Amino acid sequence: MSDAGTSRATLSERGGMRKTAESLTYMSGFGNEHSSEAVPGALPEGRNSPQRAPLGLYAEQLSGSAFTEPRAHNRRSWLYRIRPSAAHPAFTRTDNGAIRTAPFTDSVPDPNRLRWNPLPEPAPGTDFLAGLWTLGGNGDATQRTGMAVHLYHANASMDRVFSDADGELLIVPERGGLLLRTEFGMLHVEPGHIALIPRGVRFRVELLDDSARGYVCENYGAPFHLPDLGPIGANGLANARDFMAPVAAYEQVEGPVEVVNKFCGNLWTATYDHSPLDVVAWHGNHVPYVYDLRRFNVIGTISYDHPDPSIFTVLTSPSDTPGLAGVDFVVFAPRWLVGEDTFRPPYFHRNVMSEYMGLIEGAYDAKAEGFVPGGGSLHNMMSAHGPDRETFDKASAAELRPQKIDDGLAFMFETRWPVTLTPHAAGAPHLQQRYDDVWQGMERHFRPLH
Repeated sequence: MSDAGTSRATLSERGGMRKTAESLTYMSGFGNEHSSEAVPGALPEGRNSPQRAPLGLYAEQLSGSAFTEPRAHNRRSWLYRIRPSAAHPAFTRTDNGAIRTAPFTDSVPDPNRLRWNPLPEPAPGTDFLAGLWTLGGNGDATQRTGMAVHLYHANASMDRVFSDADGELLIVPERGGLLLRTEFGMLHVEPGHIALIPRGVRFRVELLDDSARGYVCENYGAPFHLPDLGPIGANGLANARDFMAPVAAYEQVEGPVEVVNKFCGNLWTATYDHSPLDVVAWHGNHVPYVYDLRRFNVIGTISYDHPDPSIFTVLTSPSDTPGLAGVDFVVFAPRWLVGEDTFRPPYFHRNVMSEYMGLIEGAYDAKAEGFVPGGGSLHNMMSAHGPDRETFDKASAAELRPQKIDDGLAFMFETRWPVTLTPHAAGAPHLQQRYDDVWQGMERHFRPLH
């Protein structure tokens, strides 16, 4: 690969990466106790840390939770690697670019409805890490509470390796495929899929197209898990079997490799004399995943009324209050609308939760115009919002036949606290200045009976 700071991958290099990405195999099941070895015999039998690990490897545990958390919540994996993670020089501070971390103290929370166009084109040679742009967030990364909303726009593959000690990363591509090379193996992620990189896992992002654009939720709090289904029963929403974990694949690279670590809001860099993506075998449940959003089993009304958006939750990060999420990831996937005598688009509402919404493709059924793929909107807690005037007028007069919504894919990061903007998001040239206008001209239809 050419240097990410100077040039793009060649067409033949991208073709080779895409061929590799499309040939990957996976193991299925969210939260499963997976195990994988790239070389037969690399996994020890009957113990995690034998006196001599097989094949001259080093045994190392990666803990994603405290040792004594309940078994149902405990996240950890054992890695068998060519060199231990401890074998590296000191890290030094490096420039944070447009990445910011909670607590967000440079601005005050804004009660206004806000909407952005997609990020502008990046400078040549911008890789995934350099292309990360923080919109805002809440909580405190050092206290492991809250979340941050980032966007990315890149046109070069990474040569360096990145890890995030502050939280796990939920990557939502909107344009361009990605090949994620992680310590656990490789993941292929296209628009319409998501990737989940656990806290502390090292990875590199390689572009499968000329450019890539999308969204990232950085979750500082409890790791994402599948939501409880309650009266829905045993099945529905995101099925555990559809989450795909990588099989072991390692790099045996000798030579300088830059490794960037995000720690307590700042980026730190060190130059290793080897690739840290050198795990030959592993087992555990603290692992990365990829998931196809179109496999989401949508549950909805078959009688009347529009269900609350919580029914579309893919993943949730619980808080100390039952049912109140630090952050939910919600997807509005293709579905049938059949509600009788029902206003079918999302209703007008004010919500105690704060909502950042993005669009992966097509159109969103509550917004007729202005909300485009790669853009996003923020409705902080108790901000009144809902369908725009055009959508309201059309939906109020529509003939209520069964209707298939399959021309759009939208999502939402919903969080318990207000999202405070970064200064560069509050003053961004691509911030729409007249978003409130979509609700202007809502006519008075009230007609008293007497």
